[in-house]
Amino acid sequence: MYIGIDWGGTKMEVIGLEADGTELVRHRIPTPRDDYGASIRAVQELVGIAEQRTGKTGTVGLGIPGSPNPLTQLIRNSNTKWLNGRPLGADLAEALGRPVRIANDGNCLAVSEAVDGAGAGAHVVMGIIIGTGHGGGIAIDGKSHGGYQGLGGEIGHYSLPWPKEGEFPGPKCWCGRHGCLEMYCTGGGFELDYRTASGESLKAVEIVEKMRAGHPIARQAYERFADRVARSLAMLIDILDPDVFVLGGGMSNVDELYDDLPRILQERTNLYAGDDKLVFTDSVATPIRKAKHGDSSGVRGAAFLWRD
Repeated sequence: MYIGIDWGGTKMEVIGLEADGTELVRHRIPTPRDDYGASIRAVQELVGIAEQRTGKTGTVGLGIPGSPNPLTQLIRNSNTKWLNGRPLGADLAEALGRPVRIANDGNCLAVSEAVDGAGAGAHVVMGIIIGTGHGGGIAIDGKSHGGYQGLGGEIGHYSLPWPKEGEFPGPKCWCGRHGCLEMYCTGGGFELDYRTASGESLKAVEIVEKMRAGHPIARQAYERFADRVARSLAMLIDILDPDVFVLGGGMSNVDELYDDLPRILQERTNLYAGDDKLVFTDSVATPIRKAKHGDSSGVRGAAFLWRD
């Protein structure tokens, strides 16, 4: 079977899949914090549970925040900071007695949705995670595309494109820069923007509820959020021009985005947009879809890293 593990900020999840995607087993445990050795043991535990419950052995794929540098095999760019600089793949291979494939969690989303999800059958699928972070990943013909340095789709720490008045330099990000997409196009960024405008501290889901009830400040915060996400997608269309965008993460469950993002892109990309133009063309037809497998896409994509 294909064994996949999704390394989240609060939980680690394992899944076992048949070759056709049939789910055999699933289990979650809390993510160890600030302890590399405990993290290795947690992966061992999850693989053991999957194999014990099914009576099958399997290949192991792992989706993580950050990614391994293919030139050094050391983890970098992870907000799970105790992984950075570590040879995670080699250490897991030794602990499990088999090779392990590791990819950024955005790439795992893209692979899952390209195989049998919202991007099934598409040549190039761009997965976008809009949750606690703003990440991306690329799948080409159902396989993860990391690129020469394993950075394909790593968009979270780009500056917000085409900043408007009041958006530059932007809030300071954990990476040390200011104005990263991660500080604008995330649940936390949405909450920060609303808190700055209203003085009220609410969770993203509560702000969305107020927006739907007609609260003007919540509506304005949502409109700024949608416009910022649209700018991120516009930049990606100019660079990659994927067949489809598939959105995952908590904010991907805001259904209004699937009407508003295409509208914003089209309105700001027509022949008359002028200085407000986004994509460098006269129209935009790129589909924008919600991940079919929802919160399961990351762990399914990790398992499917071994489909070849």
